Amino acid sequence: MDRFQSMTAFLAVVDTGGFASAARRLKVSPSVVTRAVSDLEERLGVRLLTRTTRFVRVTEAGTAYADSCRRILAELEEADEHAASAHAAPRGRLTLTAPVNFGRMHVLPVVHDYLGRFPEVDVNCWFVDRVVSLVDEGVDVAVRIGDLPDSSLQAIRVGSVRQVLCASPAYLASHGLPQRPQELAQHTTITASGLTSTPEWRFLEGDKALAVRLQPRLMSMTNEAAADCALAGQGITRLPLYQIAKPVQDGALRLVLEPFERPPLPIHVVHREGRHAAHRVRAFIDMAVDALRVAALKW
Repeated sequence: MDRFQSMTAFLAVVDTGGFASAARRLKVSPSVVTRAVSDLEERLGVRLLTRTTRFVRVTEAGTAYADSCRRILAELEEADEHAASAHAAPRGRLTLTAPVNFGRMHVLPVVHDYLGRFPEVDVNCWFVDRVVSLVDEGVDVAVRIGDLPDSSLQAIRVGSVRQVLCASPAYLASHGLPQRPQELAQHTTITASGLTSTPEWRFLEGDKALAVRLQPRLMSMTNEAAADCALAGQGITRLPLYQIAKPVQDGALRLVLEPFERPPLPIHVVHREGRHAAHRVRAFIDMAVDALRVAALKW
């Protein structure tokens, strides 16, 4: 019996609590399992299991070795699955999440291309403005905007996005162009509660952080409504640049107080797979990374 088979037999004894039960699980004779464990102990020069007529108990060395065996066998199985699927079409269900607006504007087009390319995959899109736990909620891939906390998740940076102040040329012609953040107190402001939970906007003046308290005349539940109000000349709002890139390019909106912007927020594609991701996950990640990096060049 080779080493991997011996490890499998040893883990079966640990998990089932006995040699006979391990043999039943593996569909071999108890003597085969006994021989496999004995071979391991002889090779390692340590006692892995304590045996009596009534029970089998794992030693301290056996507990540590069992953990190592589980990791090694899991990686081996991942490698086999990855190799077997390398030339097979992705199939199954992919679950992904992204912020509502970014998901609709920039992730959904990738999903459309992905579904067209891989007809045996179904996709479940969670476009929500909250941080979804990939592990706890069974999500395969997430697109995250903002700094990431330390975790065991894999992250691929695809770009960044500025948070900008903007207003229509008509509003600025009527009310003037603010030169410093403190001048916003004399202007009509529009806030989107999904983006700004407190009535203040933060800036950088040189190396110094600056917060300006707001008394917004209009508060919206969505970024889209805030953008529409700014386009209609109702005041100054703050939004992610990706959301208003076209009206800014067309001249329908002008950027305000650019020298005082805070650093752009990073955008990552995050996943929980190891080195050998499922083919359906790897295929989507590759497509999303390429598409979002191209899109980010326009912001």
